[in-house]
Amino acid sequence: MDGSSPDEAQRGFFGRPLFNDPSARALSQVGVIDVGSNSVRLVVFDGAARSPAYFFNEKVLCGLGRGMAQTGRLHPEGRIRALATMKRFALLARGMNLSNLTIVATAAMREAEDGPEFLAEVEAATGLRMLVIDGAEEARLSAQGVLTGWPGAEGLVCDIGGSSMELAEIGGGQVHRCVTSPLGPFRLQQVPGGKKGLKSHVWKVLHGLRDQIGDHHDALYLVGGSWRALARLDMARRNYPLTVVHEYEMTPKSIRRTLDWIADRDLDTLRNSTGLSAERIALVPLAAVVLRQLVHVFFPKRVHVSGYGIREGILYDQMPEELRRRDPLIEACRFYEHQSARLPGFGRKLFDFLLPLWKSAPERKLRIIKAACLLHDVNWRAHPDYRADTCFDTATRANLGGLAHDERAFLGLALMYRYKTDGTVRQLTEAAKLLPPERLREAQVVGRAMRFGAMFSMDGPENGGTLRFFPKKKVIELVLNPETQDLFTEVAEQRFFALARMLRVEPKVRTARRNGAPAAADG
Repeated sequence: MDGSSPDEAQRGFFGRPLFNDPSARALSQVGVIDVGSNSVRLVVFDGAARSPAYFFNEKVLCGLGRGMAQTGRLHPEGRIRALATMKRFALLARGMNLSNLTIVATAAMREAEDGPEFLAEVEAATGLRMLVIDGAEEARLSAQGVLTGWPGAEGLVCDIGGSSMELAEIGGGQVHRCVTSPLGPFRLQQVPGGKKGLKSHVWKVLHGLRDQIGDHHDALYLVGGSWRALARLDMARRNYPLTVVHEYEMTPKSIRRTLDWIADRDLDTLRNSTGLSAERIALVPLAAVVLRQLVHVFFPKRVHVSGYGIREGILYDQMPEELRRRDPLIEACRFYEHQSARLPGFGRKLFDFLLPLWKSAPERKLRIIKAACLLHDVNWRAHPDYRADTCFDTATRANLGGLAHDERAFLGLALMYRYKTDGTVRQLTEAAKLLPPERLREAQVVGRAMRFGAMFSMDGPENGGTLRFFPKKKVIELVLNPETQDLFTEVAEQRFFALARMLRVEPKVRTARRNGAPAAADG
């Protein structure tokens, strides 16, 4: 046991750390090669934490499925590029001593006339055996990828590849109905009848999908490179302050505006301004036709973009159930602390010490404060002049699952204020676009609280004293332990009083009697 309190167990924040558990360590360096219609990618996960970390990640846009709707065969140049890529990946996997490597192939390989021939060619050249999965399995794995980042996600997952588009229904931590369709951009390039024929074809296919999977889905989760490209363009149109695509949220109204905006602009100009590849930007107009009608046919209230998909779904398949149930954000932050903090384990003590300030806070807020406490020291090696900026960047740009963009901004600002107390900085101006004024102030409070608690005592702030907070009386009280009351001198006093000013309450300090009875207040 790790001494979890009943309240913590109820909230599901902690429990025993799992990243050193044998069942979790068995997931270290899980490798996946995803042979898709457009790209071939090797990802190696350091899967010991609940939130996947990417030990290695390389993609080549081979275009295996390009022109296949017309010829029925894999693209000749795509085959050459894919074989060369697979040879490289086989050598890389050997160089990393990967014992856990899964190779999956999707729509192009399962539908091409020469798919079995290419399968045999790859195996002969590399020794790698591909598993060609059907559309339903592709949908299931992509949906599991979404559950990796959003354990409580409910709605419809839509994964678009080069030659197909899959839908899966998720809810209650499970994947339910799964369907597949020929709505990948490579297939759509061959639809006759020009723009009118294309729209009619997409409309007809989507209505058929709706009949199979229903339309009562408030949330739509988008998976796939074409959707991520459209999300980046939506960010560019909105001048959005963060660049992380994962958990980016759009509304149907925003999507329609962006699609109209794209239609009025030159693709090369958009590519240069967003850093998208020429191969990816070329598919954007076709993906845009599908997305416009997708939101019209299924009427989602919210549209989320997932950076996780089939590869993360394969990792999720291998997770023990106990690990799946963990909060991906908290587990990732604990892993960061375990690897990089000066005193691993201190973050939890800091959270417990500061918890009286948020006794009635909802769970959603508490988990972000907990994440901040776990991350408060992971950038200690950065130069002091840049430590606040580095902390902000860690929170807002790190690969963290289970973290909405407004929560990223809050977390980044809280960590910045843990080190920096003066006012206007570039990050504050950017993050202000995502947070209302009251939330900005809350982030300052969390930062000031960590600034005091983190330096109060090196072996844990609880050894220096106990915080008590009386918001109705507008009082914050620090009860010092008599054996360690000498910890509370000038610097500690300044930081405690600064926290009180930020809370707009009166600070009081007293020393507990040695028998546990309170002494008179010192001030």
